[in-house]
Order: sequence, then structure tokens, then C-alpha cells
Amino acid sequence: MALTTRTCSLVFALALVAAVPASAASGRERVDFLRSGAATFVAARAAADAGDARRAAMLYASLAAADPGDGTMAQRALSQAILGGDMPLALRLAGQKPLPDLPVEAQLLRIGEGLRTRTLDKQLTREFPQQIDFMGPFVGAWHLAERRRWKEAVQLLDRVAADAPLAELVPEQKALILLAAGRSAEARSLIQPALAAARGRSNRLRIAFASGLAANGDRDAGLALLAGRDSTLRQAAAVLAAERKPKPLIATSAQAYSELMTALAASLDGEDNRTLPLSVAQVARYADPRNEQASLLVGLLLDRSGRENDALAVLRSVPDASPFAGEMRDAEVRALLGADRKEEALARARAFVAGDDVQAIDWLRLGDVLDAMDRHSDAAVAYGGAAAAVQAGGAGPEPWSIHLLRGAALEQAKMWPQAESALELAHRLAPENALVLNYLGYARLERGQKLDEAEAMIAEASRRAPDDASITDSLGWAQFKRGKVTEAIATLQRAAAADPGQAEIHEHLGDALYTAGRKYEARFAWNAALVTAEDHVRARIAAKVAGGLLPATAAP
Repeated sequence: MALTTRTCSLVFALALVAAVPASAASGRERVDFLRSGAATFVAARAAADAGDARRAAMLYASLAAADPGDGTMAQRALSQAILGGDMPLALRLAGQKPLPDLPVEAQLLRIGEGLRTRTLDKQLTREFPQQIDFMGPFVGAWHLAERRRWKEAVQLLDRVAADAPLAELVPEQKALILLAAGRSAEARSLIQPALAAARGRSNRLRIAFASGLAANGDRDAGLALLAGRDSTLRQAAAVLAAERKPKPLIATSAQAYSELMTALAASLDGEDNRTLPLSVAQVARYADPRNEQASLLVGLLLDRSGRENDALAVLRSVPDASPFAGEMRDAEVRALLGADRKEEALARARAFVAGDDVQAIDWLRLGDVLDAMDRHSDAAVAYGGAAAAVQAGGAGPEPWSIHLLRGAALEQAKMWPQAESALELAHRLAPENALVLNYLGYARLERGQKLDEAEAMIAEASRRAPDDASITDSLGWAQFKRGKVTEAIATLQRAAAADPGQAEIHEHLGDALYTAGRKYEARFAWNAALVTAEDHVRARIAAKVAGGLLPATAAP
């Protein structure tokens, strides 16, 4: 298949360059031109396929310059330039066509440039191209707001239909406009609805609303929005408390547009188009370079597309003093782990706990890296550092979650007495938490300890989280261990239907089916487990497929 695609691309390239007028070259020069044009096209396609959008954009742009009459290469160059964050090239190419004739991402970029430089055509504040007309009311409202026509700005947003794209962002945009206008009393009622719709942007919006309230003289109300255990909010609160004259984080049309683009990129993520979310996130970052949430999203999307070096460059561009530095560091370390650069990830995680202001999040990050490297006892030590940091009053997650992580690491390190102690502490701190109930109950079940209590814990966990396939699996396995085979099969089948990709569930189901004499169905379940099973359990499952269930091959 790859060979066929490459051949077709070359044929297409030759057809493109063959369309160059005869006046452009003759004889040997024309042959050389055709060869170089084909080679450039193939190189551009290869760069695009490899995720090197900047190089692809430059190569496509050179082809477009060689044949100005053919817009195909220019459009490819434009899309790749935006994807790669080369906005000077993208804007140069986008300026060669009317706005409605551009691809969506280029239309959004042109508008972002106009807002950033305050050169946006006034006509666009009233009439947008059809593909992006849903942006019109938002941009128009900020156009009015910047001219102190606050009431008209809010009224324009009030007219956005409830089923329109980005309609759920109307409360946040109205609140930001009102805060920029110094009308905090009217903005307050919009803050909670805005935060409810923010999803992954909630910290960013909390900081924006807090800065707006503080800028209007209500610093206490702003700090109240930043209260809690979250390290990002704690850092933002410290900055806000120290500022002599707080300024709103989002107070211009370009900043508001960047926020809208960030939300749009996040909403597009998961759709069939894999490149558009990144392009839109790049536009958000360009419209407001200080939008760290946009930088984080760009880094995450670059990493997901296999461009970890570009992702790392973006993630490392945020200053250490930023409230979002912790989230950036988390994403950086995950990118390194995902690229199997574990030693680099470990070095970075260790560097972060060697600083002056070490927080629980830094110890947790180190623990996660060590756990991913199967250094479980070392991970438990790092998680212990996180617990100590929180106990000392620092920012961080609820203590029970840290003790659960520490207990899980100790169990993986085969240090069960210490693990049980940590898990029991987590249970005392959060006696009704389904994750804690399930983990402690299952660990005891595997060891044949306190079986009545273990089964009761897992049953309670399942009652509290009935849709969690892993907990349903634990319940089925507990039933099987207690001799309730028929009941166990029904429970395990429910778990397998809820999460068909989890090997452990299929292995448990196979063991239960085989014990019930349903050997053909058991082998079907075991084969399903083999599809996703990790290396250290594959041999055990394969042995059951070949020879049936034996005491030596039973799941623990």
C-alpha cells in the first residue's frame, strides 16, 4: 500500500509541474525543472506525513511560487504553515486571497491577526464568512466593548441562539466583557455558569475572573475564586495577592478571541479531522502569546501527533514562575515517557524536586515516572514526599489519593505489610471512596486475606461506581473466589461488555467459564485476553488456551 501511494504522489507531482508554461524552461532546463519540481513535491509530502509541518509548508510554498496560477500548492502550504506555527509565512500566503476563499483555519488566523494588530475590517464585525459566521457575535461584541459600548456588546451576545456553536461560552464572554467594563456586580452571576461549561479551561477562567474582580477593587472575591488545594490556583493566588495594581488577564478582543479559539480547538479534538484542532490551537496561541492554556493544548496535540520534540519546545516555553508551570511539566514528562525517553523523563522529574519551592505535584510527578519504569519502591518514596508536602500545608490533591498511590506502589514492589498500612490509611481518610474500597478489597482477595471483608468492600465499591468496568471485574472475581461461579460469570460478562479491551477481565471470565465446564467459551475469552495482554501474563494465558485451566495457570 505504501509503495502504491508513493507512486501515485510522484505521478501527481509530475502532472503538476508539467503544467508550467513552456516559456518557463526549454530543453534540458525544462527537464531539470520537472525533476526538481517532482522531487520537491515528494519531499513536501514526506515532510507532512512525518509531522514536519514547517518544512512541508516551505516546500509547498516554493512549488506555489513556481506556478502562481495553480492554487493547490499554495493552499497546502498555507495549511501546513498554520499547523507548524509559522504564522509569518501563513499570513503572507493568506493575504493573497479574499477571506471567504481561504480554508477555515486561515480565515480564523486572518481574523486573529486583525484583532491582534487592531486592523480588522469593520465590515467583518457585522458579517463573517459563512463557514465561521458563528464567530461573528463574539468578535462583534468585543469590537463594541473596546469602544465602551458595553450594553450593546452584552445584548449582541444575548442574541446568540442556544443551539449555536460555542453558545455555551456566552456566559464567560459576557462576564469578561463586564469585568473589563468595571461592572463586577453584573458579572458575578455569570461566573459559576461559565466555570461549569469550561471543562479543562476552568483553572484558566478562574484566574481570569479573579484578576478581573481584583482589578475592579474586589481582591478578596478574586482570591476566593482561587481557594482550594489545586497547585495552579494556589500559585495564581500568591501572584494576585502580591500585585499592587492587578490587571485583568482577558480584557481585549485579541485575548478574548484566543480564549474562544482554545475552547474551539478543545471541542474539535476527537473529531475525524486530526489536524484542525492543532491548527486552531496554533491560532489561539498566536492571537494571545500569553495564553498559557493555548500553549499547553498545542504541546499536547503536537505530542499526540508524534512530534514530541516540537511539543517539548512549546511546553518548555512557559516561565517557571507561571501558575501553569506544573501542568506544563506534567505534560513534558508524559511526552518523554510516551516517546520511550524514560531516562530523560526521570532526569527532568528529579530536577523539578531539586528546586527551592518543591510542591506535592513535583513529588507525584517523580513517583509516576519511577512507577512507569517499574521502580515501584522508589516510586513509593516519592509519593511519601508528596504526602509530607501536603501534610505540611502545601498545595496538592486530597491526602487519601496520595496514600492510595503509595500503597499501590508498595504492593507492586511486593512489600505487602507496608502497602496494606498505606491502603488502610487511605481507607480511613476516605471510607466511602470506590477506588480505595476496590483496591484494598482486591489486594486482600488476591492474598486470601479477610475474604468476607474484602468481598464486602468490593461490593460496596461496585454499588458506588456501577459503571466502572474494573470495579465490576473485581466484584466478579471476588464472587468466583468465594465459589459463586454462576453469579461470577454474569458479573464478569457485564464487565467485559463495558470494557472489551481489558485483558484482565477476559482472563477472569475465561477462568470462570472453564470452571463451569464451558470450555469452548473459556478459550474464546482467553483468546480475547491475548489481544491486549501485557508480556508478563501472555505465557500464562496462552498455556490455558493450549491446555486448559490448571492451578499453575490460574489468574491470581
